[in-house]
Amino acid sequence: MAATVSAQEKKAYTLEDVIPGGSEYYNLMPKNMSSLKWWGEVCVQTEPKTIQTINLKNGTKKTLVSLDEVNQAIENSNIACGALTSLSNATFPWAERNELNIVSNGYVINYDFKKKEITSSFELSRGAANLDFCKENGYMAYTVGDNLYIASAKENNRPVHAIRQICPTPEGYAPLHDIVYGQAVHRNEFGIYKGTFWGPKGENLAFYRMDQSMVTDYPQVNTTQRIATLEPDKYPMAGMTSHKVTVGIYNIATQKTIYLKAGDPTNRYFTNVSWSPDEKQIYVIEVNRDQNHAQLVRFNAITGDQEAVIYEETHPKYVEPQHPLTFLPWDASKFIYQSQRDGFNHLYLFDTQVAQEPVEKKLANGSTIKESVKVSQLTQGDWLVQDILGFNKSKKEVIIASTEVSPLQTNIYSLNVRNGKRVLLGKEDGTHSATLSASGTYLIDHFKSFEVAREISLLPTNGKKGYLLFSATDPMMEQFNMPEITLGTLKAADGKTDLYYRLIKPVNFDPNKKYPAIIYVYGGPHAQLIHNNRFYDARGWDLYMAQKGYVMLTVDSRGSDNRGREFEDCTFRQLGTEEMKDQVEGAKMLQSLPFVDAERIGVHGWSYGGFMTTNLMLTYPEIFKVGVAGGPVIDWKYYEVMYGERYMDTPQTNPEGYKNADLKQKAGNLKGRLMVIIGGTDPTCVPQHSYTFLRACIDAGTHPDFFIYPEDGHNMIGRDRVHLHQHITRYFEDFLK
Repeated sequence: MAATVSAQEKKAYTLEDVIPGGSEYYNLMPKNMSSLKWWGEVCVQTEPKTIQTINLKNGTKKTLVSLDEVNQAIENSNIACGALTSLSNATFPWAERNELNIVSNGYVINYDFKKKEITSSFELSRGAANLDFCKENGYMAYTVGDNLYIASAKENNRPVHAIRQICPTPEGYAPLHDIVYGQAVHRNEFGIYKGTFWGPKGENLAFYRMDQSMVTDYPQVNTTQRIATLEPDKYPMAGMTSHKVTVGIYNIATQKTIYLKAGDPTNRYFTNVSWSPDEKQIYVIEVNRDQNHAQLVRFNAITGDQEAVIYEETHPKYVEPQHPLTFLPWDASKFIYQSQRDGFNHLYLFDTQVAQEPVEKKLANGSTIKESVKVSQLTQGDWLVQDILGFNKSKKEVIIASTEVSPLQTNIYSLNVRNGKRVLLGKEDGTHSATLSASGTYLIDHFKSFEVAREISLLPTNGKKGYLLFSATDPMMEQFNMPEITLGTLKAADGKTDLYYRLIKPVNFDPNKKYPAIIYVYGGPHAQLIHNNRFYDARGWDLYMAQKGYVMLTVDSRGSDNRGREFEDCTFRQLGTEEMKDQVEGAKMLQSLPFVDAERIGVHGWSYGGFMTTNLMLTYPEIFKVGVAGGPVIDWKYYEVMYGERYMDTPQTNPEGYKNADLKQKAGNLKGRLMVIIGGTDPTCVPQHSYTFLRACIDAGTHPDFFIYPEDGHNMIGRDRVHLHQHITRYFEDFLK
């Protein structure tokens, strides 16, 4: 047995070791067994040089195909794509066929690994993006610029609509990005991440068409040219005119497009597009501009006519549908709808064959609902369903990911649709992510926890023990002298809600010393900084600062994710207020610790966390002495429509809330040292936030510091990210230590 390395013998880590983009970062992550996927019921691993099958019972591997074989077939077929360099991104769309699909150098290639020949291939247009392959018809939908195309082995690059020439300057050409086809809309809110939706039978393609011609151009500037050039973003700010979206349906056979007759798209959001299994209807969840009323609407997919409003949900604060419908594979008349209507995101079974007269029902939490078909609740409790992974059709089970064990975790369950019984799949501890086989009888389970660096298992979905395929230790723990990391709870400012916190003590901690402390904060919706994961999700910079002699604290305050609606929406119309109170409770806990210097507490955060950092520095200057605010929101009226109005309403309807959250009004309160850092062309929190804050500070006679990463966006990546954390560290070292 090897001798255990003592803490004194272990080495210190650098930012190059712990920050993404650092020279050693990826070498110090726990090893992984990457590119595991399913070919029907067969688990395969797609590595650069080979693809191997993996036995579900004992993990033994067998080579299925090699890179050399595929390249030989490409050479024999005279395809102009050139030789492949890797098979890692190969997929297996057809469970019943001995074929793989791979996209390389602008070509889509199907390869039969039994016959060892290319069965079909086709080339995409240069600049193809947003690729969406349909296994039923062999077509790839994709965009080039603002236009939408489809292509297959039968024909190359068929436009789905009349192509518009896009150029920002010459007369007679369309303005840049005024009409956009086939891309995600509504700024990727409401769970929207794509803009094309193939029908289940492959006969039709639904797509988003977004008209941005009325949206204000935000004047971003590219300074890499000899004379800086204007490269504007379409950016609808809160209370201003937003874009208009319609949903088109393109028929592959007729080459005709119809648009859903949903009425005037002004001030409405069209979300979560879903097809019926027979492809005759299409469902859209429509949300009003106030985001407090959602309607599930069914349309005729041939005519575009509205057929029925299946369901309606309202809430005095906001509704936020984020998931498309999921039809039962054994009963095309039933689908699962996800809703927070009882306070947590849960599953509801809709039976379209049992119609009923809609009656408005008022729920205890303020929601109102109208159901036009029979609805049964499938899951219930003070926890939430995070995702539907798929179905085990033979057992009539749906496989879900949820927070049922703990809001700090994701666990996988099988759920019997008939009786509601749930069976835990895999270990109860930790955070799991999984992919399901075609039949739903097995899953690939990726598991991590605070104690386990990585485990990958092949698990049957009946709840029985599976096969541990891969495990890894943590190189950071093995090689470096690490800090003590603890998890705990404290009471929120309301005196009743438990909040999770993560506390990191300095490396080589001495209880007799007084250390400076830094709170790393986010605080806003759709984010959670603490999970039962590696280091409880502590970032590399947190660990680095602990090595530099700082106590590091993070608190997931009210307003953050995975704790239910009431926990999140207590911040409605007053962003920053309740969250700051909770962060102050964290600061008070730090001040009570005998090893923390109560006069040396700092704060750092990015985006919403940058807003929180700036706000805490200006609102509680007696507590927070040094802050670094990255990409901050300064004034919510400069933020975008969808996110901003959901949580704040408009500046016109909530002037008091916007005023209270306008940090320019507090610029004169700055007493400590505050550094603001932004990307020079940030399209999320546009530079105007920080520029106007600097102006307000100048007028008020206060002196923040400022740093820009030219041409970077909302986040720094690569070497810029390492430089960023060097810069942040220097600031705290100069002014807090």
